[in-house]
Amino acid sequence: MRDAPKAAPDPTGQLRKADATEHRRSVAAALARVVGSELVEIPADAPTADRERGTASAMAAGARYIWGAALPRDPRGGRRGGIDLLVKDADGYVPVLVVRHKVTDPGSGARTSPLADPLPGGARVDPLRKVRPQPRDQLRLAHARRQLQAAGHAAPGRSYGGVVGMDGDVVVWHDLEAPTWPGGRSALAEYDSRFSDRLAVATAAATGAEPLARASRIVECRSCPWWPVCEADLRSARDVSLVVRGEDAAALRKAGVSTVDELARLEPHAEPVTPLVGMPYADAVVLARAWLRDLTVVRRMPSLDVPRADVEVDVDMESFGDLGAYMWGSWLSGADIGEEPGYRAFATWDPLPCDDEARSFAEFWGWLTGVRARARARGLSFRAYCYNELAENRWLLGSAERFKGRPGIPTAAQVREFISSDSWVDLFGIVQEQFLCAHGKGLKTIAPVAGFAWRDPEAGGENSMRWYRDAVGMDGAPPDPAQRRRLLEYNEDDVRATHALREWMTSDAMAGLPFAGDL
Repeated sequence: MRDAPKAAPDPTGQLRKADATEHRRSVAAALARVVGSELVEIPADAPTADRERGTASAMAAGARYIWGAALPRDPRGGRRGGIDLLVKDADGYVPVLVVRHKVTDPGSGARTSPLADPLPGGARVDPLRKVRPQPRDQLRLAHARRQLQAAGHAAPGRSYGGVVGMDGDVVVWHDLEAPTWPGGRSALAEYDSRFSDRLAVATAAATGAEPLARASRIVECRSCPWWPVCEADLRSARDVSLVVRGEDAAALRKAGVSTVDELARLEPHAEPVTPLVGMPYADAVVLARAWLRDLTVVRRMPSLDVPRADVEVDVDMESFGDLGAYMWGSWLSGADIGEEPGYRAFATWDPLPCDDEARSFAEFWGWLTGVRARARARGLSFRAYCYNELAENRWLLGSAERFKGRPGIPTAAQVREFISSDSWVDLFGIVQEQFLCAHGKGLKTIAPVAGFAWRDPEAGGENSMRWYRDAVGMDGAPPDPAQRRRLLEYNEDDVRATHALREWMTSDAMAGLPFAGDL
C-alpha cells in the first residue's frame, strides 16, 4: 500500500502531537531538575537502531531513570516501540507514559507518587484524585511491559505502569494485572488478546491468505490518512457502515444486512432484524433510503418547531484545545433595542492560557446579558442560539469558575440559570430531533443545504487551530494580523450560518424538503 493515495495530515492531530511533544519536554525538564544526573536521556533525533542500543546499554548499566527509551525489539513477539520514561525498581524497570490529557478526576482513590519519586513503591492513595479510565494509556503501558519482559529487564513481581498527565505533577499508577476491564479482564489480558488479533490480521495480509479484517466506517475515519482507500472500497461495496457506524454496522452484517441497498429495502416499522444502539431502527432504514437518493437532509415530521424571538443573538465560541476560549462571536438580529445589529467579537490575542481571557469573556457576558435585559425591559422576547451547546456550555461554565471574582465575571449559578433557560437554544439539538441527516449533522454539512456558504474555502475547526497558532505567534514567529482577520471572518460566518439555518428552517422552503414518511 506504499503508493496508495492517502489523505492530507489532519491539522488538529498535528497540533496535538506538537503540543504533546512540548508537554513531554516540560515534564522531562521538571524531572531533570529534581533527579539531576540520575536521568539518562536517549537522543530523540538519533536513528532508531542507535536509540535501541543506547536504551539497552543504559538498562544494562542500571541507570535509575531513562528518558525517551526505545525498547529492544522483541523478535519472537513482533513487538517494537518506545516509552517516555523507564524507572528502575528493584532488579528491573517499570514503564511511565507522559501524556497531554487528563488522567485523574476530582475524587479519591488514585494511587499516585510525586514526580520527584516516580516509583510504584512510593505510591499512596490520593485523597483528592480518582483515576480517569484511559484504555489507550493502559494498553500502551501493557505493550511496554511485555517488551521489557521479552528483553529480560522488567521489574519482578506485579505488573505496574505509570502515567504523568496534563498537570505534570504526579505519576498515576495502574495495576496492569487488576481486573479493571469489562468482564473482569486485566489490562494485560486485554492487550494480549488485541495484539494476538492484530498479528493474525497482519500475517494474513502479508502472506496473501484470506483477509481477517475488512473496512468499516467508524468515527476515527474522518482523521485517518487511509480513509481515501477505505472510502473507495466501501462505496464500491455500498457497505452498510456508510449509513450506520461501529457496532450497528457489525450487528447488521451478522443479521445478513451488509449493504445500504439491503438496509433500505427493510420495512422501517417492522420488527428489527437486530437491535441497534446508535440510532432507532426506523431511522437507519430511512437514512439508507435518503443516502441512495443522495439527500443530505430529510424532515422527520411534516412541520418543524423552531423557537424564535423578537430579539435574537447567534453565538459561536472559538477555543484552543483545553487551554481556553479566545473568542466569543455574536450576531444580533431582530427588533430594535438601541444596539447596532450584526456581528460583534470579544477576543483576546494573548496566547492561551492567559489572564486577558477573563477580560474578553467578561465583556461578552456583559454585552449578552445587557441585550437580554434591554429586550425584557421593552417587553420583547429574547433568545440566543448556538450549534451544539456542549462546547459553549463547557467554556461558559469553565470561564465562570476559572475567573471567579474578577470584574464582570458571572457566577457559575448565573451561567447555569442562563443555559438552562428557554433563552438558550441549541440548534444542533433541533436538527438532531427534527431532521435525518444522511451525510452528518455538522454545521458545515447542514448550513450549505440552507444556501449558506463560508467565505474561506478552508473554513473548519481543524484549520482554525493552525490559524490561531499563527495569529498569536505561538510557535516563535511574530503574531500574524492576517490570521487574526481570518479567524474573525471565520467566526462571523459561523454565527451567520446558524442565523441562516434558523431562517431556512422556519421558511416556506421546508415544504419542498423531502419528508421521511414519504421515503
